[in-house]
Amino acid sequence: MKKIFASLIFTFLVTFQVFTQKASPEIVLQTSEGNITLRLYDNTPLHSKNFVKLVNDGYYDNQLFHRVIKNFMIQSGDPGSINAKPSARLGSGGPNYTIPPEFNPLYYHKKGAIAAARLSDNMNPKKESSGSQFYIVVGQVFTKNQLDGMVKNGQHSAFSKEEVDSYTSIGGTPNLDLQYTVFGEVVEGLDIIDKISQVLTDANDRPIVDIKIIKAYIKNK
Repeated sequence: MKKIFASLIFTFLVTFQVFTQKASPEIVLQTSEGNITLRLYDNTPLHSKNFVKLVNDGYYDNQLFHRVIKNFMIQSGDPGSINAKPSARLGSGGPNYTIPPEFNPLYYHKKGAIAAARLSDNMNPKKESSGSQFYIVVGQVFTKNQLDGMVKNGQHSAFSKEEVDSYTSIGGTPNLDLQYTVFGEVVEGLDIIDKISQVLTDANDRPIVDIKIIKAYIKNK
């Protein structure tokens, strides 16, 4: 009887915990081109909690999207971009720490995915993420034959049905899967990332006219 009672108590506590857990945080990037709302993933806690902390600290306020590549991605997170001169080369700034990778096969580089930037493999064999720099995937649409070719050529291990559906409809950058940590996705504002991705850039992929994160904040905080 005591064992049954204890089991019931345990079940109640687990159920209570599940129903009282906070929902995945949503973050609004108020940019000079419009708002982008991101939802962070629970299963990448190191990256998600770090991102929330930086947002709460105002870290991203007034930073630029310093690297924009059409049909690929838009990138921000360099504190050196705040009030940077037009000729300044950006992309090396950040806090004095990195984050261990949190690769998850459930999270892939579909359009709108948010992922952590990092140094290249030869400088960073552990694939540790930048402490602050991130990119949002724009990508391109692939055919099923193109995806099959990537598997055949060893560029990708395999594609789930969900991944195939995403990459052949909204698109993405499948060659980056399980190489960079994906820790969230855009839930509102895909049109804004499309708009930003089309701007004119210089030889270093920096927009000619600055694209700024005016403010980043937790939604419904």
